[in-house]
Amino acid sequence: MPGIDKLPIEETLEDSPQTRSLLGVFEEDATAISNYMNQLYQAMHRIYDAQNELSAATHLTSKLLKEYEKQRFPLGGDDEVMSSTLQQFSKVIDELSSCHAVLSTQLADAMMFPITQFKERDLKEILTLKEVFQIASNDHDAAINRYSRLSKKRENDKVKYEVTEDVYTSRKKQHQTMMHYFCALNTLQYKKKIALLEPLLGYMQAQISFFKMGSENLSEQLEEFLTNIGTSVQNKTGLVSSTWDRQFYFTQGGNLMSQARGDVAGGLAMDIDNCSVMAVDCEDRRYCFQITSFDGKKSSILQAESKKDHEEWICTINNISKQIYLSENPEEIAARVNQSALEAVTPSPSFQQRHESLRPAGQSRPPTARTSSSGSLGSESTNLAALSLDSLVAPDTPIQFDIISPVCEDQPGQAKAFGQGGRRTNPFGESGGGTKSDTEDSILHQLFIVRFLGSMEVKSDDNPDVVYETMRQILAARAIHNIFRMTESHLLVTCDCLKLIDPQTQVTRLTFPLPSVVLYATHQENKRLFGFVLRTSGGRSESNLSSVCYIFESNNEGEKICDSVGLAKQIALHAELDRRASEKQKEIERVKEKQQKELSKQKQIEKDLEEQSRLIAASSRPNQASSEGQFVVLSSSQSEESDLGEEGKKRESEA
Repeated sequence: MPGIDKLPIEETLEDSPQTRSLLGVFEEDATAISNYMNQLYQAMHRIYDAQNELSAATHLTSKLLKEYEKQRFPLGGDDEVMSSTLQQFSKVIDELSSCHAVLSTQLADAMMFPITQFKERDLKEILTLKEVFQIASNDHDAAINRYSRLSKKRENDKVKYEVTEDVYTSRKKQHQTMMHYFCALNTLQYKKKIALLEPLLGYMQAQISFFKMGSENLSEQLEEFLTNIGTSVQNKTGLVSSTWDRQFYFTQGGNLMSQARGDVAGGLAMDIDNCSVMAVDCEDRRYCFQITSFDGKKSSILQAESKKDHEEWICTINNISKQIYLSENPEEIAARVNQSALEAVTPSPSFQQRHESLRPAGQSRPPTARTSSSGSLGSESTNLAALSLDSLVAPDTPIQFDIISPVCEDQPGQAKAFGQGGRRTNPFGESGGGTKSDTEDSILHQLFIVRFLGSMEVKSDDNPDVVYETMRQILAARAIHNIFRMTESHLLVTCDCLKLIDPQTQVTRLTFPLPSVVLYATHQENKRLFGFVLRTSGGRSESNLSSVCYIFESNNEGEKICDSVGLAKQIALHAELDRRASEKQKEIERVKEKQQKELSKQKQIEKDLEEQSRLIAASSRPNQASSEGQFVVLSSSQSEESDLGEEGKKRESEA
């Protein structure tokens, strides 16, 4: 009931139905408050119990660490380093145990005490007063009933006095109890706010105090101790031995990324800005190098597959450490630093050599710590490589790193030719309205999640190498220009076209007609990368047709997407062949039908000529027929012609 915040105490004596109705509302509110506060009390009590358990467990852990040096292990000798290390840990954990104990005490005083007081005192008082008020109200009703049953005929002054006194006493008791009850309910409306806020405030203050104590205990000396222990744990020279895992490494800006086989995406391995890298000898392994972070707190040892990869990785990380990738012309700066570093960020010499050394699949990455990268070749090989690249990719070709929506941009080679902006598309081919979409009748509907990496114009569309080279150049350009954002879309493959659909709005971003997709391929090493070449009208070349290569990244579905595109093209080919056969059959049937009509028309003409000749012969012998008493039966059309002929003769005679 909005606008009513308290019970009117002045109306307790009258005890009207309206007052009783309003009292019922306040009683329901008090019951709801009681239920909610009981639940909150249980939750806070669980926090308090858990904190006590944590404090006791922490203290027990510290005690066990202190007793390590007293243990006698059958196979373990006296390890003073381990004992001293655990002793140091026991001191730290003991301090933390003290902090947890202080926190438990503060929670008991600042959180549990206020809510317990409210629960045990105020809420129980409401329940007690409610019971007392109910008893007083029942006694008053009983006294009123006895007073109402007094006999009118046989009056007894003594009985009447007793009943009247009973009514007075019960009404007074009810009035007093009702006033106390109303006051308690009104007070509850104000106390409930304090009862909610005070325990929460105590909880937050206790936590803040705990964190401050923890920050004071974790001094710089302790942090250095923990860092040293962590470093020794990660390396073989420490407490445990190291392990070697095969990982796919690549660089993104100033970060070294790692990705295990089967993972959807890579993760951050180390920040290599201002880091140091050097070749090391490790466990009798070849081609090892160590990367150490700028603060010296983290280091990683990697192993390359070949000497060439080993040198290129060291040079590349040196270049990134000097933040060459952030400069305006990273290639020239890298060339001044090291010739090998220059080759790590420029196009590879040739596809034949790159195929033997596994093409790269990462952003500005020399392939991996386990894959190879091209090295420095002679001048003759470099010239041949330039010729090979020029035959695949047009020189000075601009790269488009984002999808240009046809709604906001008109590009004659791409978006305008194939985009259908502003129309929502159901990726499963189901029509929500009366009109049918272009792909609704398609047999194949397959949806994939892809991320657009870039597109660029190419000079050839008959060799899968052009897709590989486009992948390499786009990824290298992304790393050089520090571009890491990718547009995620849904790729819908049908028998008619490929569609890029916005996953949020279901609006078609781009549409690629399937007959224009002349080449598609997946990267040989990184199966998440795939691309296709689209033959379009216009472009940078002088001819009317040009080819644009689009590169995407998927969730380990590159081969599936290419298989789906191949299946769609096969289905479209068979459908086209069936359509042509059907059109040819229809054409044959139309020719036959036309010939049949011509033949029928010719027969009808011959029949009409025979009929006309018979009529002419019959009309030339009228007198002979009448003299002999013979009659010629004419058809309706013939009789009409004869009548018309007689009328014409009459008109001539009259003239």
